[in-house]
Amino acid sequence: MNEIKENLTQQSTWVRGLYMLLFAVFYGVAKVVLSAVIVFQFLLVLFTGSTNDRLLKLGQSLSTYSYQIMIFLTFNSDYQPYPFGAWPKGQPKIKEITNADEN
Repeated sequence: MNEIKENLTQQSTWVRGLYMLLFAVFYGVAKVVLSAVIVFQFLLVLFTGSTNDRLLKLGQSLSTYSYQIMIFLTFNSDYQPYPFGAWPKGQPKIKEITNADEN
């Protein structure tokens, strides 16, 4: 019982909870923007036959950003994505953002 009381009064856990709420909102926004990129890229391919390079890069970085948020929200990492960390470029760097021990 004493251990539960200590866990409930840890300020770091409550602060992380607030960050988690904030990143859940960011994830929702990123999901909407990524959906728009998907639809627009599909329409471009449908009508022009080719993809837009800038949309490809935006889609990749938004996907990586969403991944970083989910890794943070599931307690697999303490790394805080953008705006507290750098905006992702390219594919996720798994070794940099996870806390998992390699066996």
